[in-house]
Amino acid sequence: MIPFLQQNESEAWVHESFPVGPLQCNCTLIGDKVSGNALIIDPGGDPEFIFDRLKTLGLERITGIIHTHAHLDHFLASAEMKRRTGAPLALHRDDQFLWDSLEQQCAMVGVPYVPTPDPDHWIDDDVDLQCCGGVSIHTPGHTPGSMCFWFAPANLLVAGDTLFFRSVGRTDLNGGDWRALTRSIQHRLFTLDETALVIPGHGPTTTLGAEMRDNPFVGHNAA
Repeated sequence: MIPFLQQNESEAWVHESFPVGPLQCNCTLIGDKVSGNALIIDPGGDPEFIFDRLKTLGLERITGIIHTHAHLDHFLASAEMKRRTGAPLALHRDDQFLWDSLEQQCAMVGVPYVPTPDPDHWIDDDVDLQCCGGVSIHTPGHTPGSMCFWFAPANLLVAGDTLFFRSVGRTDLNGGDWRALTRSIQHRLFTLDETALVIPGHGPTTTLGAEMRDNPFVGHNAA
């Protein structure tokens, strides 16, 4: 059984995050409890488990399968979730070169490749996600097309591999840019509500305020 990372809900919405796949990417489900509309964010594996959680949560109409970036560990169940739900796949255009190399990425780390269709549309900066008040935030650095997803009504930030608990995304991979990463975090993410819960791409949750204070790479006291 995959342990839950985080679950929270109100009268209007529910979200649940849990690690999936061989590299334990945090997948997030967030949806409107009244309409049943929902988003799947970073389905990095274990499609049966993801689908079971959607059914348990009563999220029946998936309006989008969205990705924080196009590294292999964030897409491994995308094709199957699209097949089962009919929902479109979405990504920032600047990560197309990584999406185009998904098979090669899998071969490099010895992970079986599941043929995955091209994204159905591109996500730009500051786009209404049409679910739970979500808005996209372009945060280049880990990859050129890295995105975070901000859900103000839930006070929730899905940060992908941009920001972690006391760490940040690596920038030594193809397309990484340290200066862009620090700008993205300090000028885009750190302007949001300090009390917001942060769901990173891997590992434990944190809050924006805690990272502003204590993150050794981008916090206020960073060297």
